[in-house]
Amino acid sequence: MEGSFKRKKENELVKRYEETYKNQQYSYFSLEDFEEIISYYLGQDQVKKALHAVRQAESQFPYSIEIMLLKSQILINDENYSDALEVLDTAETFQPYESEIFMLRGSLYSFMDKQDLALEEYTKALTFAENKDEVYYHLGVLEQARENYEKAIEYFDKALEVNIYNENVLYDLAFCLDITGKTNESISYYKKFIDADPYSYFAWYNLGIAYSKMEQLEDAINAFEYAVIIEEDFSSAHFNLGNANLQSGNYQKSLESFYKTLDIEGPGTDLFNMLGTVYEKLEQYDLGLKYFQKASKLEVMNDQAWYGAGLCMSKLNRWFEAQHYFNKALKIDSDNATYWLAIAEADYKVGNLISSLDAYEEAALLMPGNPKVWLDWSFIYFEQGELDKAISTVEKGIEENIEKAELVYRLSAYYIADNKYKEAFKSLENALHLDYEKHTDLLSFFSNIETQKALFKIIDKFKKDHF
Repeated sequence: MEGSFKRKKENELVKRYEETYKNQQYSYFSLEDFEEIISYYLGQDQVKKALHAVRQAESQFPYSIEIMLLKSQILINDENYSDALEVLDTAETFQPYESEIFMLRGSLYSFMDKQDLALEEYTKALTFAENKDEVYYHLGVLEQARENYEKAIEYFDKALEVNIYNENVLYDLAFCLDITGKTNESISYYKKFIDADPYSYFAWYNLGIAYSKMEQLEDAINAFEYAVIIEEDFSSAHFNLGNANLQSGNYQKSLESFYKTLDIEGPGTDLFNMLGTVYEKLEQYDLGLKYFQKASKLEVMNDQAWYGAGLCMSKLNRWFEAQHYFNKALKIDSDNATYWLAIAEADYKVGNLISSLDAYEEAALLMPGNPKVWLDWSFIYFEQGELDKAISTVEKGIEENIEKAELVYRLSAYYIADNKYKEAFKSLENALHLDYEKHTDLLSFFSNIETQKALFKIIDKFKKDHF
């Protein structure tokens, strides 16, 4: 109510001011009135009107530091740096201990990319400022821009020591801690903030973000839930609560949060993609497809939406349609290995073997550390009776993934199929050493019972000798 009353009063003041000069009437405006009028135009980015008001104020209050500071701020915003410097220099002759002069000059030098001069000005401001947390904050932002993140963290820490309630500081501090791999430390800052102000939905929300980055999903969910309890219409918190529940497998709760987000802020590509993902996880593929299609209509170049639609089609075994959607995604992001792997499978399912092999090759180049690429790629050669190519493909995969037992088991299977038993048994022994439990991969590869029995005897002997 107070804010609404203030805005109404401000609007009435600006209206009276504009009518006065439009009709060339006389009306007295105090220094405080001019400050409000100029600040209003500054906030609206109405430079000409703001400067006109400044000139009127200067005619009545030529030595007002407040008007000089507002004028310099307008000139800085208008990128008129030289004139802004002149105004600040003049202001300093009248009031040499005004911290705001040094703060504005620091900002000006920062905009001019004269960071060392900006640092000098902020340091001067620190001597005279009452709100030292704001000066420390600007020093931190300056060091952050220079990518001196450790130094920025020091300044942000000092700012919070002065004023734990400064949300801007907390936000930028979290960014610097995250970029330096110290996300865990930001949690303690948010907890201190919450101890000081338990009803800060901002702090609870950012605590949830920090926990999410640390993959502490249960803690993240709790933090986001507090945020939405305090601020029911906080759409970002609802969205991230939905995402955390999605990652935790709480799909119904995830849907509730995403639909609440939809109620608050309306349709959005990311939101529709998330709804599509939840329904895909719930195996409600038709609903998943519906939301991925909604996302693609909102943003035709959104590759995730096309990929999601293709994924739903593939789960419904509608491979021609899946192929269409995956190709759409690939046209937008041709360096995405997941999309190449998806189109490789779709091409295989519709019988486009040459295209499928090409796609697997692309996927392997982009994602050599994914065993599935090599297993599926080699299997096509195996099915076509090209055992040498199947073996060489898996061997390349093993070179890229020397610790992945599933590839070594598959190599053993191909050797058996190629009647190369000596090589098969050597590969089998290597695979058993890597991961004994995955021997079921090898057994399930062969449908022939006799082959399974023979392999089981070898595996059982290995178990007795080594366990």
